[in-house]
Amino acid sequence: MAAITFDHVSKRFGEALAVDDLDLHVPDGEFLVLVGPSGCGKTTALRMLAGLESVSEGNILIGDRVVNELSPGERDIAMVFQSYALYPHMSVFDNLAFGLRNLKVGRVEVKRRVEEAARVLELEPLVGRKPRQLSGGQRQRVALGRAIVREPSGFLMDEPLSNLDAELRVQTRAEILKLQRRLGTTTMYVTHDQIEAMTMGDRIAVMRDGILQQIGPPATLYSEPANTFVARFIGSPAMNLLPAALLELGGDDQLVGVRPEHIDFGVGDSSRVSFEAKIEVVEYLGDEQLIHADLRGHALLAKVPIEFAIRPSSVATFNVPDEKLHFFDGPNGAAVRRRHPCR
Repeated sequence: MAAITFDHVSKRFGEALAVDDLDLHVPDGEFLVLVGPSGCGKTTALRMLAGLESVSEGNILIGDRVVNELSPGERDIAMVFQSYALYPHMSVFDNLAFGLRNLKVGRVEVKRRVEEAARVLELEPLVGRKPRQLSGGQRQRVALGRAIVREPSGFLMDEPLSNLDAELRVQTRAEILKLQRRLGTTTMYVTHDQIEAMTMGDRIAVMRDGILQQIGPPATLYSEPANTFVARFIGSPAMNLLPAALLELGGDDQLVGVRPEHIDFGVGDSSRVSFEAKIEVVEYLGDEQLIHADLRGHALLAKVPIEFAIRPSSVATFNVPDEKLHFFDGPNGAAVRRRHPCR
């Protein structure tokens, strides 16, 4: 196991800058999630770490070794891709053993590592089967097993759950977390799904247009977003962003952010901000309901318990606790003091 460091790393494809001065450190044993929309540079960063893409500027270190010029096989890392890429004619055992045999690992050691990986991933009853005889989740566990048997310094995972259905994604991400905690292997995990990021990462690194926007524990990114992009990207449903002047909370150049789950009904006291909005659509979610409302020409989304009886086309009074308000600079989107200046 080893720490992973991106020391001011950039990657250019011709004139296009895919990763711009990426500077981050992943301590030994941490599970770091790289998250962002398509084209943000997260997969390119992972591929540079794996040795599948060259580095244009800066250095990548695994432990205390600069690995820029090392081949993928020399970096002592294992990568799990979106595609399972299993050999269809081989058994589960042989799929797990294939890489080790190519590395000329001894037969006894191959057997030990494969059997241990099969035990950890609960694949023992399946080692004699072919991939076509496995479910999608079982195939993904075999793909994870191929990485585990190498006993690498780090795991790299590039959207490994994207081919699974919703129920299996939840199950498999829990299995990945349990596995990583058990092995203690430094892991970088790439996804565009912020729910995966929030539920899995010790820390989350949010990227946009090749630039690292913010890095920190999930709770920090949720409660203290560095800018409007992080504020909207982290959290589901996304944060409402409204002109601060609309709620008489700031100047024309400020935005106020309100998370849908922090909005309540009824006029509040002096520690709450109250406003009226017209209900347009109500979505029933079982234990909650999503309210789509119009606040003087601006869309507002609220997430409230089902106990409230809400009718479309009615006008309702909403309130938000002062401490749940977020403030941003309108021109550049950067977070400013969380408490508004006018109360």
